[in-house]
Amino acid sequence: MAEKTLEKDNLTPGSLDEKDRSILRILQGNAKTTVRDIADKVHLSPTPVHERIKRMEEEGIIRQYAALIDYTKVKKGLMIICYVSLKEHNKRSGAKFIKTIQELDEVTECYNISGEFDFMLKVQVENMDAYYDFHVNKLGQVENLGHLQSTFVMGVIKQVQPLVS
Repeated sequence: MAEKTLEKDNLTPGSLDEKDRSILRILQGNAKTTVRDIADKVHLSPTPVHERIKRMEEEGIIRQYAALIDYTKVKKGLMIICYVSLKEHNKRSGAKFIKTIQELDEVTECYNISGEFDFMLKVQVENMDAYYDFHVNKLGQVENLGHLQSTFVMGVIKQVQPLVS
């Protein structure tokens, strides 16, 4: 009971103490870790660990749980980073571009960036023929597309998901 009181008194929404950070590190390493196993590792009983996880989910600190897959084993082994500039820069055309990109299964990530380009897309396809088809028949047909530059990823050197240290 002291744990519950301490948590309510000292933690504001969105704030993390060391126990929360420890729980997040464990979940980032393996989201399937049981509450009991987490509790053993952070030296708390399962109930406060469960309450902390629930609080972090409700506050949006934990947005979702996901499985990281090996793209080569699902025939999506070619990764391309596409830099995109739009012809027009207004709210309507930007929103339309974003909506279109969200509907393209080949685009696994999209970032609004600064500099020479407006967006950076991470594209995953099976092979060069599949990318050519995507480039010409899908991405190339997007309204308001100004300039597109494709960079082919030859190897992944570092790919880290965990953000809590």
